[in-house]
Amino acid sequence: MYKKIFTASAFAIASATAIHAQTPEFKGTIGKTVKESKADWPELPKAPKGAPNVVWILLDDVGYGASSTFGGLIKTPTFDSLANNGLRFTNFHTCAICAPTRAALLTGRNSSNVHEGGFSHVGASAGFPGWDGRVPSSAGTIAEILRDNGYNTFAVGKYGVTPDEEATDAGPFDHWPTGKGFDHFFGFLGSQTDQYKPDLVEDQAHVTPDGRHLNDQITDKAISYIQRQHKAAPDKPFFLYYSPGAVHAPHQVTADWSDLYKGKFDAGWDAYRQQTFDNQKRLGVIPANAVLPPRNPNIKEWETLPIAEKKLYARFMEVYAGYLTYTDHKIGELVNYLRDSKQLDNTLIFVIIGDNGASKEGTNNGVIDHFPLGKLPSEQKNIQNNLDKIGEIGTALASETNYPLGWAQAANTPFRLWKQDANAEGGTHNPLIVFYPKGITDKGGIRNQYGHVIDILPTTLEFIGGKTPSEIRSVPQQDVQGTSLAYAFDNATAPSKHTEQYYYIFGNRALYKDGWKAAAAHHPDFVDFGKYISAGQPIPDGDFEKDEWELYNLNEDFTETNNLAAKYPEKLAELKKEFDVQAKKNKLYPLVDWIDVFKGRTLKAGVKSFFAPAAPTDKK
Repeated sequence: MYKKIFTASAFAIASATAIHAQTPEFKGTIGKTVKESKADWPELPKAPKGAPNVVWILLDDVGYGASSTFGGLIKTPTFDSLANNGLRFTNFHTCAICAPTRAALLTGRNSSNVHEGGFSHVGASAGFPGWDGRVPSSAGTIAEILRDNGYNTFAVGKYGVTPDEEATDAGPFDHWPTGKGFDHFFGFLGSQTDQYKPDLVEDQAHVTPDGRHLNDQITDKAISYIQRQHKAAPDKPFFLYYSPGAVHAPHQVTADWSDLYKGKFDAGWDAYRQQTFDNQKRLGVIPANAVLPPRNPNIKEWETLPIAEKKLYARFMEVYAGYLTYTDHKIGELVNYLRDSKQLDNTLIFVIIGDNGASKEGTNNGVIDHFPLGKLPSEQKNIQNNLDKIGEIGTALASETNYPLGWAQAANTPFRLWKQDANAEGGTHNPLIVFYPKGITDKGGIRNQYGHVIDILPTTLEFIGGKTPSEIRSVPQQDVQGTSLAYAFDNATAPSKHTEQYYYIFGNRALYKDGWKAAAAHHPDFVDFGKYISAGQPIPDGDFEKDEWELYNLNEDFTETNNLAAKYPEKLAELKKEFDVQAKKNKLYPLVDWIDVFKGRTLKAGVKSFFAPAAPTDKK
């Protein structure tokens, strides 16, 4: 049975002190002399005795079926151990792409409601409240809340929600991690970086990387932050946000890790899917009646591929797998440090294995070199380029490495589609592990309650006995929209409390409510772009009114294989109407799609297109 670590009243007292920490109310008396006066010293916020440390771990671009912890064929022993001594949540969801997921996670609010409907990049944001990429002060982060309640707060790795225009050493720094409640930050501010030559930042300045893999550097830095704090104040709790760039492209890892998987994927992506699907049923992380969807029509059957292509594609997957296992190993170093320093038993750990589904950005044939989207080579030229450079895959020479689409579908087993596809579970459905030795007794338990990334902040606060503040440093706060998952920690059969959720990523959209889901794919999308460009054809505009909506009963159809739109048109109409309600409520309108981004329709005057110089700006 889990228990709250300290009372809400104790947390509220600390919060009340901290909210006005910069302008505290003077409660003494002031006379003409000291003898006639009564002093009142402001107190620093202090967490109640025994407050747990909190660690949030967020991986990047990992599908549901990648890690061994959820049935995949890639070894993740650290995750296995945390899950076997904690809880596996099998029905947890993200936003289908990195920046919206991160904004939603850190604030406990829907991404467009905190201005992160797309990205914080100048070319993929828009001048509208839900789209400008600037998380407002009214949407305080978990770091701000815990900092003002006596925690030290650290972040390492990928941040991803700092506007491009502000990401220089001149600032402003309001949207940097240190401006959002973190005492220290070490990592990169953007969406992707070379793992050996990262665009590295510490606190509020760019620094020179030491040449090692970024995972080595961020893990050492995280441990050093904790060591220093523990030495200075051993009773003070810390919050660590550990968010590696792994396993987002570029897939880079030393050969001793990738070579662990030599020959392991020679049977191909079709065999991988089936074996992982069978494992998932044995583990109980998918329902017994789940159906494996057919191979996506964009992906070739493995057995029909030429031998050279099989060798090439298998090598891409060996590198990806080694990268994930290596990342798991580095997280293991962090966990082992906490154990050795006798802090692990009082540390609450959340592990979200992926900020979205597996990436579809590697084309059908994989990517080694950078090609602007408007200048993609033909399929045969890309294959030959990759074959010529097969020895570079995973190395520091290949700073764009991403695996083929077939492996992305395999890593997303048992779901359809991929990252960016907010209409499909393959884009949004990610594993969650919750670990806390002192409070979780159902070790190795499985939880099937519906959850979303906005639930982690309120779950954390409830678990430690806290409440969300109405103000943070005199700034009134928006309502937190997530639902705590703590109710499920002790009760495996409790009904889901998070009953409704909208999804939207650049045209693809969905509305979930009480087990039902209405979803619409929007075209052209990223995969379509590659087809048009490789064929030398212009990319047409999408038409939201012509998008085909589908309907699924996820309670009975976990993997979305039975479209019920024709059978239950009234239910579909009800959910479509509710999507409109949620879109208005959460500042999602106007709907921005990839073609708007590609043609520069949302850009500020004078700003280059996200895909420049390949694509001309078109405001039509």
